[in-house]
Amino acid sequence: QVQLVESGGGLVQAGGSLRLSCTASGSIFSINAMGWYRQAPGKQREMVAAITSGGASNYADSVKGRFTISRDNAKNTLYLQMNSLKPEDTAVYYCSALLVPRRYWGQGTQVTVSS
Repeated sequence: QVQLVESGGGLVQAGGSLRLSCTASGSIFSINAMGWYRQAPGKQREMVAAITSGGASNYADSVKGRFTISRDNAKNTLYLQMNSLKPEDTAVYYCSALLVPRRYWGQGTQVTVSS
């Protein structure tokens, strides 16, 4: 099992930046991939960015060029650097870890971007 704890959300003006963090504990060496997802009110949860154990990353088209996913293996921490934030980025952001066949989730952190 894996436990995930997110931090770093908050309120920011459009054009601003935030960095989300996700610290993992438990069976971290069995993690196949990690990622960030978000869910806005009335919408389905969507993938924002993901990174495999080998370091390959991919992004949703809506955040390419603005968001960067990274990890610090020594700290067991996953990051999401979010720049040039837009009001449509407002959502609850969730950290996720995939240990095939199960996906684990953090509790979520709110990101609100004001116009």
